Amino acid sequence: MSTRFQPQPTALAGLTLLTRARFGDERGFLSRLFCAEELPALGWPGPVMQVNETATRFAGTVRGMHFQHAPFAECKLVTCVQGRILDVAVDLRRGSPTFLQHVTVELSEDNACSLLIPAGFAHGFQALSDNVRMIYMHSAPFRPEAEGGLHAQDPSLKIDWPQPVQKLSARDQNHPLLAPDFEGLIV
Repeated sequence: MSTRFQPQPTALAGLTLLTRARFGDERGFLSRLFCAEELPALGWPGPVMQVNETATRFAGTVRGMHFQHAPFAECKLVTCVQGRILDVAVDLRRGSPTFLQHVTVELSEDNACSLLIPAGFAHGFQALSDNVRMIYMHSAPFRPEAEGGLHAQDPSLKIDWPQPVQKLSARDQNHPLLAPDFEGLIV
């Protein structure tokens, strides 16, 4: 049983909100972001292949919705270490009973939560405050040839962004809308 992470299943199988234990005193706290001994029991598939940090300057900014195609499909562990975000994960797994459904959760520096996102999900977020910083753990290395994405404002996704969407990157603006015949990702 994990002592550092308290899992909270979501409505989408495999997508798990983790509350990280904080140990501290008047000086501050320590919170483990990753543990190779504890996280496999909660759904992490193996070693961390890449760790990335992002900074987002302005509230309302949306990044996403990103994923990688097999054989480089990846699991992500996403943590907000500064500011607040609305994190979004969309189930793109072919044959999943929750295909094209999504879950939104708030991650912040204050709530000590991380989102464990399995392979086969698109991921994105909206900054709810200025000066957001995120840490991403990836189970597979980034491969440009395996990159995929969905348009964050695709009406078929029905994502209710809490703030007006702004500052989409050129790459994210060019992500396609879902094709009517999209059958999902093979993971």
